[in-house]
Amino acid sequence: MTTETTAHDGIIAVTKEQLVNDLETVMADVNSLMRELAGSTGSGFAAVRTKIEAGLAATRSKVGDARTAATEMAKGVAGASQAYVTENPWKTLSIAAATGLVIGFIFRRR
Repeated sequence: MTTETTAHDGIIAVTKEQLVNDLETVMADVNSLMRELAGSTGSGFAAVRTKIEAGLAATRSKVGDARTAATEMAKGVAGASQAYVTENPWKTLSIAAATGLVIGFIFRRR
């Protein structure tokens, strides 16, 4: 279970880093295109608009891919959690009870 969690954490870190880099690239491209747009004519406007739409489509695709990866990772974690609870029901119940007691003591003192 620890190895699976570590592997999932690595995937999340890589996906997050790729997504941030892609969004920074898109923002830089949009800024560049906005500067071009400021000095363009009617026909130049159409070309810039096409470039912006293409960049946004690529970003939407990458965000969709990141969402899919996160969903698959969450399903894997849920499956691993379910397996752990099934294999260790008394341990899980003890942890839940202890957590409930701690939370109860914290709120009782307030």
